[in-house]
This record gives sequence, structure tokens and C-alpha cells, in this order.
Amino acid sequence: MSGSVLSLARPAAATNGHNLLAKQLNCNGNGTTGGAAKTTVASAITPPKQPQLAAKVIQQSQIVCFDVDSTVICEEGIDELAEYCGKGSEVARVTKEAMGGAMTFQDALKIRLNIIRPTQQQVRDFIQERPSTLSKNVKRFVSHLKAEAKQVYLISGGFDCLIAPVANELGIPLKNVYANKMLFDYLGDYDSFDINQPTSRSGGKAEAIALIRKENNDDSLITMIGDGATDLEAVPPANYFIGFGGNVVRPEVYRRAQYYVTDFEQLMGQ
Repeated sequence: MSGSVLSLARPAAATNGHNLLAKQLNCNGNGTTGGAAKTTVASAITPPKQPQLAAKVIQQSQIVCFDVDSTVICEEGIDELAEYCGKGSEVARVTKEAMGGAMTFQDALKIRLNIIRPTQQQVRDFIQERPSTLSKNVKRFVSHLKAEAKQVYLISGGFDCLIAPVANELGIPLKNVYANKMLFDYLGDYDSFDINQPTSRSGGKAEAIALIRKENNDDSLITMIGDGATDLEAVPPANYFIGFGGNVVRPEVYRRAQYYVTDFEQLMGQ
């Protein structure tokens, strides 16, 4: 569970995904965490799957969990950070290998971070200079959920220090954020990441939802919303999965999801 941002330090150390099918025109100015909204022209329009029933699922759920990258926000945080630190192409190469099943999620995370090796100051500057862009209507949807007294969680394979500004923008308490943690040495240089966080490994989102279920009523109806295969695989212990294709449509997720939407407005039953 996420703690304070950029506060984790250690003593100085000794010297599964899918191809992009389509992008949706989605990030068109409906709220950012500071910067101008970013837009992408859709290469194809993907029809939603049973959006009315998906809205009913949300209505019945007591807990709603969101993936962050390409779901709550338009970007993929680690890719953006890599580009900012001048390591974009190297990290993209590793990401491609990981998508092909050549390595575990944790190994891919380790390799990518060892390539980027961001300092605490670089992370602070990145957050300030490249604020994440909220997906269209997500802020309104989260407000709608909170008005209905539903609990809202963010579950991400990304990093809490990058997600905290997004959670704050949406009014989601940091205790409701499950994400990875970067660890820095006493000089503020990158050291490693916390391998004890459930989201640092394969199957971690399901693990996080199991923890959420333990903290709450075991009978709570939990719905997971996300764009990727790791989100789809969070059922069980989540009761329902709703695929989201407002930024990126992943063919396998679209094919396997019973419910699929391309705009959060479709889940508000309006």
C-alpha cells in the first residue's frame, strides 16, 4: 500500500502485455494534474461491449478498483519517465521483450529501472514538468462513485511517487493506492525497488484485491477496471472486470472481456 512520496530510502548500495490495436480520441481536456491535455487521433473506433450492463455492475459494486497507466491516465508512467531521463528507446526494447513473454514482470521492472536509474531529483522534476493527463471523464466518474458511497482504489504496476499526484487530483486517499515503490540511497540516487509490494510481481493485482477484500467486508462486490491483461486476470478475487479502451485497445483483453467501455461516461448510467 502506498506511503509517503519519495520518502523511502536505503543505505547506499555497494559500488504480460499485448499489441496496440487502436487508440481512442480520449484525452481532450477533461482535467489533468497540471499540464495541458494531450490528444491522440483514433486509428480505429472500437465499439463498447454491453455498456448498460457494465453500468449496472458498477451500480451494484461496493468497491471499484482502477488500473492507472492507460486507464486513469493517458500515459504509461515508466515509459514517460524513461523518455524524460533519455532512456526511452532502451526501455522500449526491454518492454517489447517482456510483452513477448521473455521474462517475468518483476525481472522486466528491474531491468528497466536499472536502465533508467532516476534520482529522486529527476523524479521530482519529472512530476513537475510532465504531469500526467487524466483520461476523459475519469474525474467526473470518480466523483460519481464517491457520491454513491463506493470505495475507490488505484492498483498499478507503476510507482507510488508518480501516482500520488493523480490520486490527489481525484481525491483518492493514498492509503487506497497499491503500487510499487522506488528506493533511493542517502544521496538520492536510485538504489532498487521494493520487491515486497504485491504489484511488483506477476499476479500482483489479484493479490492486492485479495488484501482489499480482507480489509473490507468479505462479501463486498469488487469490480476492476483496466486496459490490460493483468487487470483482466484480477478476477477472481475481484467479482467483475470491465475493460477500458479509451486510450489503448488491447485485442486479447477486448476479446476476453464481457464488458468493455471506451469512455467512463458509459459507466455512469446516463
